[in-house]
Amino acid sequence: MTIKKIPYGVTDFEMIRKEDYYFVDKTRYVEVLEKTARFFFLIRPRRFGKSLFINMLRWYYDIYRRDRFKEIFEGLYIGSHPTAEQGKYLVLDFNFADVNPDPDRLLASFNDNCSMRFDLFAGLYGHMFNPGFASELKRLKNADEKLNYLIGQATLLDLPIYLFIDEYDNFTNAILANVGNEHYRKLTHGTGFFRYFFNKLKEGATGNGPIKRMFITGVSPVTMDDVTSGFNIGANMSTDPRFNGIIGFSEREVRDMLSYYKDVDTLAGEVDEVIGMMKPWYDNYCFSRESLHEPMYNSDMVLYFLNHYLPLRKVPENMIDNNIRTDYNKLRHLIRLDKKMGMNASIIQDIVTNGETIGTIKTAFPAEDLAKPDNFKSLLYYFGLLTIRGTKWGSTLLAIPNLTVREQLYSYLVEAYRSADLFSLEMDRLGMLVASMAYEGNWKPVFEYFASELKRQSSIREFIEGEAHVKGFLLAYLGLTRTYIIHPEYEANKGYADFYMMPDLLHQPEIVYSYIVEVKYARRDASAPEIESLRTEAAGQLKRYAEDPKVRETKGNTKLRLITLIFKGWDLVACD
Repeated sequence: MTIKKIPYGVTDFEMIRKEDYYFVDKTRYVEVLEKTARFFFLIRPRRFGKSLFINMLRWYYDIYRRDRFKEIFEGLYIGSHPTAEQGKYLVLDFNFADVNPDPDRLLASFNDNCSMRFDLFAGLYGHMFNPGFASELKRLKNADEKLNYLIGQATLLDLPIYLFIDEYDNFTNAILANVGNEHYRKLTHGTGFFRYFFNKLKEGATGNGPIKRMFITGVSPVTMDDVTSGFNIGANMSTDPRFNGIIGFSEREVRDMLSYYKDVDTLAGEVDEVIGMMKPWYDNYCFSRESLHEPMYNSDMVLYFLNHYLPLRKVPENMIDNNIRTDYNKLRHLIRLDKKMGMNASIIQDIVTNGETIGTIKTAFPAEDLAKPDNFKSLLYYFGLLTIRGTKWGSTLLAIPNLTVREQLYSYLVEAYRSADLFSLEMDRLGMLVASMAYEGNWKPVFEYFASELKRQSSIREFIEGEAHVKGFLLAYLGLTRTYIIHPEYEANKGYADFYMMPDLLHQPEIVYSYIVEVKYARRDASAPEIESLRTEAAGQLKRYAEDPKVRETKGNTKLRLITLIFKGWDLVACD
């Protein structure tokens, strides 16, 4: 018996189907798509399965591949429930991830990228057009000229086109992040070539134009808002509950996959055990307020994990795929953590400290308004750094989805501290101190080092305004060490202590100590009785947290220690 391969990094639908990869069947969404909108716009975070889904749609609708429908789709939902539109379209597809964002090479790269797609189109469908179509299409130099010519010729012959654009905003985001708003604006406003290209697309999709259906993916609505002066090229279905599960894996889909590998004796451990390993790191993405019951896993991360776990029968040393880290780094500059720890950085610090924030998910906003708080929170949501957790006070409650994202936010926050020349720790030194804390119980040096740096780095003094800032520093830096997984108090939500330093027993089962920490912040003129009152209050919170079932379940055989830290200004006056 051949065991299905894990399709980690594979976006070629034909390869998955022909070479016996495991495929999570999303083809049921074809019916829903057709009934919902002709022109469909979907925003999802990086590495979520968008490219594979588009490739599947191309195979389904492409008239050139119509005769291979049974071969490719047999056994899938749509294979038994084909729609009337199956195999009825000429497919024109673009992937703008391959466009070089260097301003000096951008236009040429964009035209070259599009020319390659137009040439492929002419090679597949040229025989359906009038003689000379392919040669004339090739003669034209610019993408907008080629598109205009193709639209005109297809209109004359009444040839229906399904247009796909994957990662439509990839190079524009890179321009915005690395070059700046001026170059970005030249692309997306006035006579900018990208704006003009989309104007031509709209012309081809209106009236008797040949573009009958369109499916566009990206990671934010920003560029679409700019190039179209408001989103009017299609239906933005990104927060529609009907499509919450269109990309990514539901827990049912993950369980089915794990059950398959268990049945073929490839999965080490039980299904629930493996779910328990992955869930804190990869789950809890929700894309609609009406879909809180259906949180989604990041599909790339699940496949990354299984690609390591199945053959080696142990968890990967690093639970976060480096490709994910790279993608987040590409987006980091769009987060705009300013040099003075202004509004945006403060929002991230608040999110890290409290785990959640209230906001409105904007479906459209221009690049020039990215810094506005609601737009900024929306951007964090679209990038997958926040997810919908519910409602609060009539607004959307946004929260950190999982440990993978939390680590990214810790990294952003640490970078913000350094960029603003506010606070910086030597991570190697901190890592060694935390290791000693874990294996030898030497916990005081960790917090004494932290406190001494707070006192030494004078620029931080005026920034400290209260307990939350101290907690933010601690969470961010401790969260980037490898020994513990930091669980802030907000996860318990019962008035417990500030954070639980959960031992990472999956990777370091020999850890000896675990810790719960309560941080108190006193006024600079606080009296000794006031300090003692804070110490008593902390002791009660620590005791309650120690009795929490989550702590008992996850500390393993480690010895649990309870720590009280009291800061008076930037002085650590209690460490016990």
